[in-house]
Amino acid sequence: MIKKDLSKQDKKDWKEFLENLSNVPNKDDLEKQNNDRIRRFKFDFHGYSIEDANKKINEIINACYERGIFEILIITGKGIHSKTEKNVYVSEKYSKLKNTIPEFIKNNLELKSKVNQIKEVDQTLGGSGALLIKLRKITK
Repeated sequence: MIKKDLSKQDKKDWKEFLENLSNVPNKDDLEKQNNDRIRRFKFDFHGYSIEDANKKINEIINACYERGIFEILIITGKGIHSKTEKNVYVSEKYSKLKNTIPEFIKNNLELKSKVNQIKEVDQTLGGSGALLIKLRKITK
């Protein structure tokens, strides 16, 4: 092991870090919180057909609802590679998963009863190529 002298800046940074530990999460609190309830489930639908995506979202919502997960982040993509804009027989809006998945949920009474909100997310989570589905709490 090579011993290296710390620079003045490194010593200063280390001292400031040790004096302000409020930014460091308590691992025990995080583990306890995570065991109580998982916050978010994530699934990527790239490559799924509309029919397969509808089946999968049905499975995901039901499973997450039963497990008490209250947010589902679904990555649908923006639909820029779907090549449907050239086909006059295909709806441009309803040929992209980012539009069809919310419609499928809204038209399925069982799923709709479990979903509280569906919204587009900010750029850090995927922007217009992702949706956040917020589930209701289980009522028993």
